This record gives sequence, C-alpha cells and structure tokens, in this order.
Amino acid sequence: MQPTIDLENYPVFSHTAPPNSLARQIPPRLRRMLSLDDFEVAAKKHLPAPIFAYVSGGCETDRSLGRNRSVFEDYEWVSRALVNTSKRTLATELFGKRWAAPFGIAPMGISALSAYRGDLIQAQAAAATGIPMIMSGSSLIRMEDVAQANPDAWFQAYVPGENDRILALLDRVEAAGFGTLVVTVDVPVSGNRENNIRARFSTPLRPGPRLAWDGITHPGWLFGTALRTLVNHGMPHFENSHAKRGAPILASNVMRDFGARDHLSWEHFALIRQRWKGRLIVKGILHVDDALRARDEGADGIVLSNHGGRQLDGVVAPLRVLPAVRAALGADYPLMIDSGFRRGNDVLTALALGADFVFVGRPFNYAGAIAGQPGVQHAIGVLASEIARNMALLGVQSPSEVGPQHLMPS
Repeated sequence: MQPTIDLENYPVFSHTAPPNSLARQIPPRLRRMLSLDDFEVAAKKHLPAPIFAYVSGGCETDRSLGRNRSVFEDYEWVSRALVNTSKRTLATELFGKRWAAPFGIAPMGISALSAYRGDLIQAQAAAATGIPMIMSGSSLIRMEDVAQANPDAWFQAYVPGENDRILALLDRVEAAGFGTLVVTVDVPVSGNRENNIRARFSTPLRPGPRLAWDGITHPGWLFGTALRTLVNHGMPHFENSHAKRGAPILASNVMRDFGARDHLSWEHFALIRQRWKGRLIVKGILHVDDALRARDEGADGIVLSNHGGRQLDGVVAPLRVLPAVRAALGADYPLMIDSGFRRGNDVLTALALGADFVFVGRPFNYAGAIAGQPGVQHAIGVLASEIARNMALLGVQSPSEVGPQHLMPS
C-alpha cells in the first residue's frame, strides 16, 4: 500500500473541531504543536544555544533569511466560492512518482547533532508518510544506513574540488542505492555565518567548559541526543562529504576539510552528468540563465534556493525569481523550490507561481529534536493539513489546480 499522510488525525475537515481535539494517535506532548513555528519555539528551549544558532541562523545581517519569509506578504489570495472540494487530494506527481503531498524534506547538515539519529528519523518519517526526503552530504550518519531505511530518499552532495574525489563520491552514492543525486552549486565558499562565531558554534565542536555547560543546562538534549549517540553509536563523524569517512564532530585540533570549491565550473557538472546515470538535480539556482544552462547540460530538474539565507546575504528570495524561471523553462520541466517555507499557504503560493514541488528544512529538524520520528511525522501532518484546509478555502481539488489566477500582488 502506498504510504500516505493520515489527515484524519487533524481537525482539517471539520470547522467545529477545536484546536486541541487532535486524534489520540498523536502523542500528548505534540498536540500543542499546531504550526511549524511551534516546533522552533520548543527547540530553542530544548537545544543548547550554539546548536540552535547553527540551525536557525543565516549569515551577516540575516537580510535574506528574513526576506525568505516576508516575500510571501507580496501576494494575496483570490478565492473561489461554492466549489465542491470534498474529494480533494494532496497527491502530487514528480519524476513519474506519485507523492502523498506537494512538499518534501530539504537537506540539512549535521541533523544528528540536534536530533538523535536526525537524518535517519527524517528518512523514516518521509517513508512512512509518502513524501521525498533529501539527505545532506554534510551529515553524521552513513548514507548507506539512510538509503536502507528509505530507498526512495535522495542524496545531496557538496561535490569535492578534485575530479578523482568527485568520481569516487558518485560511485559510493550509486553503490549505496540512491537513484537521485542533488548537486548543490551555491557554495563556492562558505557564507559569512558570523552568528555561529558569536554563539561559539564550530564544526568540529571544540571541547571545553562552555560546551560542557551547554550540555548540563540542557539535560533533555544531553541525555536524549548527545550521550545516547555516544553510547549507542560512538563518536559521530562527517560520514558523507567524500567517499571516505571524514572528521569527528568533536575535536580540539582536527579541521573540517572540504577542500577548495571556488574553481568549480560547468565542466565539472558535465563530468558529473557523464558519470552519474541516475536522476540528476541542481540545487541553488537563482538566475534564469543558470536555470537554462543546467537544463541544457543535462539536469533532470532544478531546485531554486538561496540556501535558506545562509550563503550570500541580500541575495534574492527564490520565490521572487520563480515566475521568470518557470516562463523560461516552459511548463513541463521539473522546477522545485526551497528557502523560507513554513505554512501551507507558503507551499500553495509557490505552486501558484509555477513550482512543481516545495522542500522544507529547519522545521523538520526542530520537530526531530524535540520528539524524534513521531515529531517529524507530526510536523508533516500539520503542514499537510494546512494545505488541505486552504485548498478547500481557495476552491481547488488538487495542488495542480492552483495557479496565478488565484493570486493578486499586494
């Protein structure tokens, strides 16, 4: 049976259901999580400040981080009335596969530092609910374990700067069983994430009194994630940046080494396309010309993204360029988007402007941090229920029916 999201657990089909009347299947601790923003509030209390700062922060002034959210205020809905939407569905086709909803889990680095077995619980939650999950190459759990837990998961790579290391990584991803490779192209250098320095976060983490104090003052994270990981799995390492295991997450002298990437070019992408026989997606595109070039160089799809506002401060929100990129690529080319999505309305706005699919990151990280796989699945259900409700209010039966006719510029 195809996995699906059980919307009967949520008061989405009845206007008489109060917010606290969630079905008994939802754990009591999660019933107060009524939106994705609620997970962030809870995670801020649960996580040590440096780790929360890493997950939540952008770069420099956080201008792009903020604009990723405020851009949705540029649009207003034009709803239709007296439309029978009782048979509406969230099911969405992408790359020939029918997913349970028009959104998936975006790649998030070192998720296992904030949530116990973070990448794994995200993959398992995605498999249980029938949505795609993209595993980050900057992760602390072996890609082979994630692929085994969710054969439909995608792998996102920060490709190394040397040809032989690129090819070795591709061979490992293929051997692990991934059918879809997502190449992130907006990291020629790391963004100026000075918020990490101010919060005393670094990768690898530096042992010392401050780190010990952060753990002691956050016992839920200390015992539920940090010590539990050490006891059951040993010291976490960067497992998937290269073909071989990388540096440990906790070290006093070891530097996290990805090598130089500022020389990478479309020639390297051609090398990847030649070697990788599966589906190839480019993530981090914002310019129309780059979108066209990626398509012409053999990319099977594109993810418009500004890396969640974590790379170039002041760079445009992906939603702003979405209509122009869709017009340039035509109606049939797979076009996805991430960065800043938090509500069902956000997802529907992107679909109306031309996106085929939306990926959401940080909230699923927060949900896993406070409640493990059940937390991630609850977050998926919350977002799906918002979309289902708002589809009825708009007067549409499926995500594919939402279009520019439903929007008006503010």
